[in-house]
Amino acid sequence: MLLIFFAMIIYVLQRSHVKDKNFTDYAVGGRSFGANYQAMSFLNTWYPGAMFTAFAGLAAGAGVISFYVLAYSLLTVVLMYAMAKTVWVWGKKFDLHTQPDLFALRYDSRHIRTIAALIGIVSGFPWLVLAMQAMGGLFHFMSLGALPFSEAVILGVIVVAIRQIWTIRMGMRGVIISDMYQGIVAYVFGSVMLCALIAWLCFSKGITLGSLDPKMFALPGIGSKEGPLYLFSLLFTGTIGGWCLPFIFVRLFTAEGVVALKKSAALAMPLSLIFGVSLLIFGMLASQLPGIAGHEEDVWFLVSQQAGGLVLLGLAGVVLLAASIGHTDGSIQATGAQFANDLIGNYVDLTPRQLVTVSKLAMVVLTALAAWVACLSLPALFTLAVLAYQGVIQLAVPQFLGIFWKRGNKQGAIAGMVVGFVLVIMLELFFKETLAGAYGLSSGVLALVVNLAVYVGFAYFKPHTAQESERVETLFAVARDAQPEAIPMPIADLPVRG
Repeated sequence: MLLIFFAMIIYVLQRSHVKDKNFTDYAVGGRSFGANYQAMSFLNTWYPGAMFTAFAGLAAGAGVISFYVLAYSLLTVVLMYAMAKTVWVWGKKFDLHTQPDLFALRYDSRHIRTIAALIGIVSGFPWLVLAMQAMGGLFHFMSLGALPFSEAVILGVIVVAIRQIWTIRMGMRGVIISDMYQGIVAYVFGSVMLCALIAWLCFSKGITLGSLDPKMFALPGIGSKEGPLYLFSLLFTGTIGGWCLPFIFVRLFTAEGVVALKKSAALAMPLSLIFGVSLLIFGMLASQLPGIAGHEEDVWFLVSQQAGGLVLLGLAGVVLLAASIGHTDGSIQATGAQFANDLIGNYVDLTPRQLVTVSKLAMVVLTALAAWVACLSLPALFTLAVLAYQGVIQLAVPQFLGIFWKRGNKQGAIAGMVVGFVLVIMLELFFKETLAGAYGLSSGVLALVVNLAVYVGFAYFKPHTAQESERVETLFAVARDAQPEAIPMPIADLPVRG
């Protein structure tokens, strides 16, 4: 089943291959995709394969608190709707390809592009490695335990590496086209399968929400060990963090227009709601089956096999593979484009063909490096990934305030990001126990407060010059007045000085 599905994806990519005309084609798919493709591409990148393992396991082990992932996912879609016009219009008119491109345009700074790119690339790498390692669990179960986990990880890495041949060849176009088909399998068929498993648990096993332990419905509050602001911290960082991740943000540039982008948000909302609710309720109900306790992260495979034998187990593997490939592809493609556009291309004048070549080489190196690390035994990798997420949300202040507020300047943006990112590392490494007294606030949220103070402070104590005020006013007027069909104008019309 896995082989047939994988072969179908490769066939679709082969038939869909179009030679890229320029770097815009390669990095953002020529800004040519409609609402349906956009919605599925967002979902297939946003929801990794870990949804069926880690988050279904969280629902099975901790209960209703797992719904925080659904809440912040829906809020993220709402935020996409709010950001759509400004980001897409700037992206088209000034030929932006990456998240740091937007930073450079908004703050008229070349160096902020490098800083934002480094934060995004460093923060995303641990999650890419974890995604590759998750493939090990998939092949371990598909072999019915005959393949040791360490060897299953190697097999998973090989499969991911083979898939990257088409990501490297086709760039963003290949990612989005495959996301459409993978998304249908993972989140449409996956939701149908989850609903069928819920029905089996209710009618065949007699398990309902009413039969669950009341502790499964408890949330941390005043007096809890997590702290009264713990849930707020989870929701807040999850909501803003999504659009700080480079491989999510670039989805705002790939649509054919603002209308398509907003429609994609409207499509993604109900799909996300149905998938999220069914997944988390499935996990909570499945916790009552014998053999699940202590193996919560395997609940997707264990219940599928109990309910439908090898056929349903195989389908469960196909669904997980579809979800995992999309997230991995999106991460590798976005990182390669950033390396070429925002690191090398930021200081070396490269032609569009050279930008594509450097991006491809970066993706090859990144895939090889992540594959090598994934095969190592690194017990602290998940902790590092959580730390990285707290770090990447430091991009939120200059990003969101830069889009919606005119006062911010490059000095505040750069200083705030750097101070916030360094502070996250300091808090996690040296003051981890002290965070217990922060009422449940994470290191990322605490650092974000300092980041915001620095940004706002620079905005008021170092106001724009007359020339900069005029430039920013012009930039916001472009977003306010431009029609989606407007012809792009060169980025040189609003120069980035340094």
